[in-house]
Amino acid sequence: MADRSVAVCYFAAMNAAARMGLQYVLLFGASGVSLPFASLWFRAHGLSGAQIGVLLAAPMLGRVVTGPLLAVWADGFRTRRAPIALLGLMMALGYGGAGLIDGFFAKAVLWFIGATAAAALIPLSDVLTLRLAAREGFTFALPRGCGSVAFVVVNVGMGAVLLGAPVDAIVIWITLMGLAIAAAGAFILPAEPVGEGAPLRKRDRFQGLGLLLRDPVFMTAIFAVGAVQAAHAFQYGFSALLWKAQGISEAVTGQLWAFGVVVEVGLMWLFEPWRRRVGIGPFPLLLVGAAAAVVRWTAMAFAPPLWLLWPLQALHALTFAATFLAGVQLVETMAPRDSQTAAQTLSSVLSAGLLIGLATAASGPLYDRFGAGGYVAMAGLSAVGLLAALTLRRRLA
Repeated sequence: MADRSVAVCYFAAMNAAARMGLQYVLLFGASGVSLPFASLWFRAHGLSGAQIGVLLAAPMLGRVVTGPLLAVWADGFRTRRAPIALLGLMMALGYGGAGLIDGFFAKAVLWFIGATAAAALIPLSDVLTLRLAAREGFTFALPRGCGSVAFVVVNVGMGAVLLGAPVDAIVIWITLMGLAIAAAGAFILPAEPVGEGAPLRKRDRFQGLGLLLRDPVFMTAIFAVGAVQAAHAFQYGFSALLWKAQGISEAVTGQLWAFGVVVEVGLMWLFEPWRRRVGIGPFPLLLVGAAAAVVRWTAMAFAPPLWLLWPLQALHALTFAATFLAGVQLVETMAPRDSQTAAQTLSSVLSAGLLIGLATAASGPLYDRFGAGGYVAMAGLSAVGLLAALTLRRRLA
């Protein structure tokens, strides 16, 4: 009882930024293992590159339906932390079940459940953080950067663990992270209300979603962001396998991923507050991120040696972080207050759902046939995002 009282007092003393920082640590403590190492786990269970691509892509493509439905469902609660707690539990059950059950179909269904819940947690956490940041005066990038630090730590840690431990450690870890997210949602996150009064009626929530879908400027913005983010699909799904074929160990793979995220954290914690102060808008960030993505994936198509992989990984700060921050700010600015959850979810559905799902599904066959040459398709997708961003500039003007 005494220990529980101490824990309650400790969490009560945490400010909102610290609580949301903990939330991102848990979220990216999971994805820091699942993104780079899931393909190794699937391969160890006898799956081909095409099967891995399908299994990874299914929950992303399914987000076209599950994303909006979960956003409308989440806005039906009185507090924003309640659906986070429930989704954390669903994430743990899905991933844990996938680790316990044999058979491709059963494993795919359970992985779909776990990955769907995990992906839905990110926009819900972003909306909660943006609300708290606006009221309490901290920068959104501060707690979000804590998640990136966690990504680095678990990258390196799991890479070292896998040198001597079975690959099932991957699924055990992300299952435990889901349980921790459920506990944080229930007991630690601020009890921020969804709306000013009672929750919106379901019909009103769907109407707000429909208005966003019919807004051509909003949809162009999230498509541009989504195309650049989706171009990471080949890297997420198959970089570990490609590097292993080059003789690069799992430990160095973790270090490469970690290095990219360290530079990302630097951009979020050092550059982003300065950008906000001097008034640089999100559009230049989006252009720079898209152009950097074209360069990065074109170079990766040549299977560069280890010494060149380090500067290419540093470009992650632009291809991912700059594009992500541009997208969050564009959506925050363009969407009505009572549609923030739907707007951030739509952006996430496009970038971390439909587009990256299609890119991931294509990545499996591209890997099987072309190896590192599959990155050429990702460079092309980045170029499409850059063109959409230039179109957006004219629309905003």
